[in-house]
Amino acid sequence: MRKEFIGTEGMVLLETVRRLYRRKAWSALGRVLKKIHPAELAWIFRYLTAKERQVIFGMLKEPEQIGEFLSELDESIRLELVSSLSPEGISEMIAAMSPDDVADLLDTLDEQLRQEVLALMDKEDAAEVEDLLQYDTDTAGGIMSPDFLAMDEGLKVSEAIQQVQKLSEEAEMAFYIYVTDGAGKLQGVLSLRQLLMNAGTKQLVNIMETDVIAVTPETDQEEVAHIVSRYNIMAVPVVDHDGEILGIVTVDDILDVIREEATEDFLRMVGAGKDREILLKPVMQNVWTRLPWLVASWLGGILAMLVIRSFEAELSQLLILVGFIPVIIGMGGNIGTQSSTITIRGLATGRINIKHAWGFIGKQLRVGLILGLIFGVMLGLLGWAYGEPRLGAVVALAIGFTMFISALLGTLVPVILRRLDVDPAVATGPFVTTTTDVLGVLIYFLLAKSLLAL
Repeated sequence: MRKEFIGTEGMVLLETVRRLYRRKAWSALGRVLKKIHPAELAWIFRYLTAKERQVIFGMLKEPEQIGEFLSELDESIRLELVSSLSPEGISEMIAAMSPDDVADLLDTLDEQLRQEVLALMDKEDAAEVEDLLQYDTDTAGGIMSPDFLAMDEGLKVSEAIQQVQKLSEEAEMAFYIYVTDGAGKLQGVLSLRQLLMNAGTKQLVNIMETDVIAVTPETDQEEVAHIVSRYNIMAVPVVDHDGEILGIVTVDDILDVIREEATEDFLRMVGAGKDREILLKPVMQNVWTRLPWLVASWLGGILAMLVIRSFEAELSQLLILVGFIPVIIGMGGNIGTQSSTITIRGLATGRINIKHAWGFIGKQLRVGLILGLIFGVMLGLLGWAYGEPRLGAVVALAIGFTMFISALLGTLVPVILRRLDVDPAVATGPFVTTTTDVLGVLIYFLLAKSLLAL
């Protein structure tokens, strides 16, 4: 059983590769590289210098290992390695890769280099790759594989089994057989198990499932992931508008999509852009990516400061009011972040129906109200202990109102943004945190001025 390549084992192997490289023990290093799984090698490359990566990449010889290795690499590192090669070198290197992986690789190259590589490829393979390149990388067409098992509905089971034995090595996944008519239009699907369990004389048209879940090439990859997750299928066919099957999106690609989309959402929520490889980017690129969100937070802090300064006279009469400001702002920001995170993930995973979101919003408001009451009572008792009953009432009401309003904003803003076809992860974070900070301080001082007669 292969253990997960994380932690001590990975670091030991990384140091082994580095040590052999520094000693220029090329023969020993070559033997080690042959034994390393491509996914593990891709992980190691993250920690090597650019020079180390170029030299070690040049030592890889087996086409299958190179192909899988490139598929596992981070995009920026892959581009760095491939861009230094000649078109002839690239065409030899990608010979063992599947068409969808080749398309992903070529899509990152400049147009001239891409065309030179395509010209050197086998005509049939080049045509498949060019068909995939016409689709956006974040759509079903961009991640589908054109290698699948499709058979005519008139075939007998015995004939279909012979076809599976002949073509299964070329197919991306031999688990499903897609049944088509004479024009290539998708009519049904059956699993390999269904095929083997039926009599050899039966025709595919009589045993296939006709209720086929399919998508179009333009379907967003996140929606494809939802479909695969919802219906628990291993692959989903991609059909054109005439119903002709073009390819399939397999579950391994879906796992990559889910990971990528989740990473994008979380990065956007904290104002770190949407580039999944931000850790590999230069310092200044990191700075400019994260700056806008921090500017929004900075402006929110300035507004909160101006609100506090406008109540300077009241503060001078009762300085204890200052001590509760961080608690009120912090609790409001926390519950707002919780609510927005829950809502955004619910929208992203399809657990929240945007057309019937009022039930969910009402539930989150009740949660916010109850939490506000709990912490309001706790903080009110603390305020009472420090001063007088009226001070306790002020801080209790302030934190209760602030948490309720923060929960409202954290839930409502993502829903509104989604209705406006704006990615809620982009704007929810800075808007909610900035607004709750300012409103929390304002509510607190208005209550203090009113109830404490300051």
